[in-house]
Amino acid sequence: MEKSKGIPTTTGNEIPGKKIEKVMCIVRGNTVRVRNVGRDFGAGLKNLVGGEVKTYSKMTSYARDEAFNRMVNEAIAMEADAIIGVRFMTSMIRQGASEILAYGT
Repeated sequence: MEKSKGIPTTTGNEIPGKKIEKVMCIVRGNTVRVRNVGRDFGAGLKNLVGGEVKTYSKMTSYARDEAFNRMVNEAIAMEADAIIGVRFMTSMIRQGASEILAYGT
């Protein structure tokens, strides 16, 4: 269980020691990112020798954090006191652009 901005969040369906008194609704946060030409060039070179493309890993991690924080902010605006069942989903919007969605209850 993680505590973000004072709100417990978990991938589980309950928080140990707490009783769910009211399920409000789904909260979500998302962000869409496009690739960078400079990063693509470096990734193409990395493709020749193999290994992790660290610039893409950093970009994905940043996008995941942003989607998560937007989800938490939506819960705060609704005056929720926890988020359960947190999940992440990724989808391609178009070639070179993808969305990361964080959602929970």
